Amino acid sequence: MAQIKITQTKSRINCPAVQKRTLDALGLKKMNHTVVKENTPDVMGMVNRVRHLVTVTEA
Repeated sequence: MAQIKITQTKSRINCPAVQKRTLDALGLKKMNHTVVKENTPDVMGMVNRVRHLVTVTEA
């Protein structure tokens, strides 16, 4: 499967708790932190929920 790099580019301050938990589930703990995940529908659904806080690139 293809892999994607997810980078948190905006702060989680003043975000709803659901979005904070989604960032935690993706493994993003602070700004400019990058994780590499498999490109699955589950991961893309989580990225879609916080798309205004992250940037996604192909790994």
